[in-house]
Amino acid sequence: MKQKTFLVIGAGSFGNHLCRCLVQQGGEVMVVDRCAEKVEALLSTAASGKIGDCTNPEVLRSFGVADFDACFVCIGEDFHNSLVITDMLKELGAKYVCSEATQDRQEKFLLHNGADRVIFPEKDIAHRLAVGMCNDTVFDYIALSEEYGVYEICIPDAWVGKTLMQLNVRANFGLNVLAARQGEDSHIQPVLTPDYVCSAHEHLLVMANAQDIHRLTESGGRIKGKKKG
Repeated sequence: MKQKTFLVIGAGSFGNHLCRCLVQQGGEVMVVDRCAEKVEALLSTAASGKIGDCTNPEVLRSFGVADFDACFVCIGEDFHNSLVITDMLKELGAKYVCSEATQDRQEKFLLHNGADRVIFPEKDIAHRLAVGMCNDTVFDYIALSEEYGVYEICIPDAWVGKTLMQLNVRANFGLNVLAARQGEDSHIQPVLTPDYVCSAHEHLLVMANAQDIHRLTESGGRIKGKKKG
């Protein structure tokens, strides 16, 4: 499998973490920033680093942006420059451009200027944290859309010792069970069969919407009209 290559413009907090995560996933990264210290801090991680002002078309052109599988514009704190760089990346033939934003209203301008995707790092983290903190059942959460997400939920006491068939979680709770996470080693067991027995101290990964997760939390996992146990 061909190693994917990425251009990360901006080595601030988000760009730094993104660069390291891309490398951990097997990607090859070139990082660019106007600050030499920020670039130097990533030289042991990234395949290469460049010091330069990417609002300069000649600087951007020199990187051969069309050769990268994706380009990331990680300068959400400077919206004007983010717009300029996003636009130039597309003009230079970038295959896929992902730009950082800090406000909702910035999204439409970035998309209009050529961004294929707009991300809100602080907003996404805040939402993910809020979901977990406001629902005792939820251990972790990944958004799939405005309505649906993948939730890692604790096994309710009412489910312990019962099979997925007995619980009929899709019909009774609106949840689609994807996998189970077991033990301290975080072992994932995917594709659970209907006769899978729920155990205490394990988590389930489910796809659901927020309303169904709230109903699960409020009910404690008890099926409506049935007593606990």
